Amino acid sequence: MTETAIMDAGAPQPHVMVLPFPAQGHVIPLMELSHRLADYGFKIDFVNTEFNHSRILKSMQNKGAIPEGIHMLSIPDGMDPADDHTDIGKLVGGLPAAMLSPLEEIIKTKKIKWVIADVSMSWALKLTNTVGVRIALFLTYSASVFALRMKLPKLIEDGIIDESGNVKMHKMIQPSPPIDSTEIPWVSLGSTAERRRVNIRNVINTNQLMGLAEAVICNTFREVETEALALLPDALPIGPLVAPVSKLTGNFWSEDQTCLTWLDKQAPGTVIYVAFGSSTVFDATRFQELADGLVLSGRPFLWVVRPNFTKEIKEEWFNQFKQRVAGKGLVVTWAPQQRVLSHRAVACFMTHCGWNSTMEGVLHGVPFLCCPYFSDQFCNQSYVCNVWKTGLKLCANEQGVVTKEEIKDKVVQLLGAEDIKERAIMWKNKACASIGEGGSSHQNLLKLVKLLQEG
Repeated sequence: MTETAIMDAGAPQPHVMVLPFPAQGHVIPLMELSHRLADYGFKIDFVNTEFNHSRILKSMQNKGAIPEGIHMLSIPDGMDPADDHTDIGKLVGGLPAAMLSPLEEIIKTKKIKWVIADVSMSWALKLTNTVGVRIALFLTYSASVFALRMKLPKLIEDGIIDESGNVKMHKMIQPSPPIDSTEIPWVSLGSTAERRRVNIRNVINTNQLMGLAEAVICNTFREVETEALALLPDALPIGPLVAPVSKLTGNFWSEDQTCLTWLDKQAPGTVIYVAFGSSTVFDATRFQELADGLVLSGRPFLWVVRPNFTKEIKEEWFNQFKQRVAGKGLVVTWAPQQRVLSHRAVACFMTHCGWNSTMEGVLHGVPFLCCPYFSDQFCNQSYVCNVWKTGLKLCANEQGVVTKEEIKDKVVQLLGAEDIKERAIMWKNKACASIGEGGSSHQNLLKLVKLLQEG
């Protein structure tokens, strides 16, 4: 079936609700998918929490960026106005009670037949029973992590972790890529014992609902996760998803476009791009070592420092640092990441290894310097360093700090490693082929479109 045949079918396109978990790394890929579906004529109701809805609208530089076909809706998240709405741990517990009833009302009122729900909102699968809607799950992490999620009860049964997420046995966990038991996403995500317990309980409870999903959509591609996808025969890998230029991206902060002009002035393959996503937080020591390490590397650098990246650095010190590196380094609040990664000036990507960033780095053929923070990021680092071999791990000292010397040494090592650069280009070519006409991800996107057209 060709793309043209689908678009010319003449059948009325169904109304699809898209439901992301209320965090930046979840909203962006689901917005990218929404754009792809809107291109096929689908009507999309994109549902954010009220808090994130206002952030997205505030961040938009082009107020006309919401395309025809995408309707932005918002409902409460169940938290009080004085609460920290960015505290993922607090959010998780209250979302089902706050959101299920309003979602049911929207679905009934608008006669919506399909919901694409973030896997981290998999409690929404209950809607299949209450309002009869059909649901496809969207993975905001790798196919490998989803396979690991489904294996969690077995890990408890085998005594590797307990039901509260405490690690009882140090062991390398399969499926590919192998990770240490301490790096199981729902264990490393829990900042306290209670958070770990809640995480594990949520996974086990919602795992029981997974059979209600009619499709599992993955932001990955067949060639890059062959072993993991073999464990998920019904999955539809449609990635890597691409950010549309000058359209709504779902960013919580305004993108600083001036960094693209700055990159234009840099020599090809010289710039270190440094971005740690939307949730990573550094203390003063880690932050200053990173700042000093970038200077010590002797390379031009573009560093994304969002407003809540650290609360421990004095503004005066930071302003002096920015003045000191002016010309050699540029610090911005938020960047148009895919446009940065595709820029000829970028030499490597220092990253927390969130799945979006990982897929974007692969798509644009950029070698990685890996510094994971929590959750699935350790698994993604293992893919980069041990399986695809397109990057190096930044190793922390006994105090948990990546020193300036370590940063300098790894930059030198990475940028001198021609084999890593060659593999990065090889994976880029495979990624581009997968989303191109006739590629594996493109074919799966057409399958998804056909499925959603069934209404």
